[in-house]
Amino acid sequence: MSITSKQRRDARKRREQRARNQDVASAAAPSPIEPHAELRDADQQLLAGIVRRDGQWVLGMDGRIAGESDSAAHVLALILRAAELHDRAGTNVRLEYSETLKQAAHAEAAGQGLSFDQFRQQLVAGLQGEQDTH
Repeated sequence: MSITSKQRRDARKRREQRARNQDVASAAAPSPIEPHAELRDADQQLLAGIVRRDGQWVLGMDGRIAGESDSAAHVLALILRAAELHDRAGTNVRLEYSETLKQAAHAEAAGQGLSFDQFRQQLVAGLQGEQDTH
C-alpha cells in the first residue's frame, strides 16, 4: 500500500466521521423558535412573550413558560389580558404582536362563529369565573 493511498483513505474516514457528527448534531438541534409577541414595561424589560415552536404557540411570562397551546386566539387573548392588568396596576406597558399571530387568532375565532373580541370576552369571563371559585 502506498503512502498516498493511506492518506486518501484516512482523509475519507475523517470526512465520513465529520459528516456523521454533523448529522447527529442537526438531528439533536432544537426546532426554530419564531417570536410573535412581546409585552414590555417602560424600562424595556420583557414581561411576557409569545413564540411559535413545533407548531405550538408558547406563552412565556416572568421568564418562565406559562403554557403551550394550539390556539393562537387563546394565547393572544391572554397576553392582551396581561397588558390590561399591568395598565390597571399603573405599569406603563407596550404590547407588540405579529400580523401572523393576529391573523391566526382572528381566523380561529371566526371558525367558532365569533369575532376575536367576542372570543376574548368569553375567555376573560371564564378566567374571572375560575378566580371566583378559588
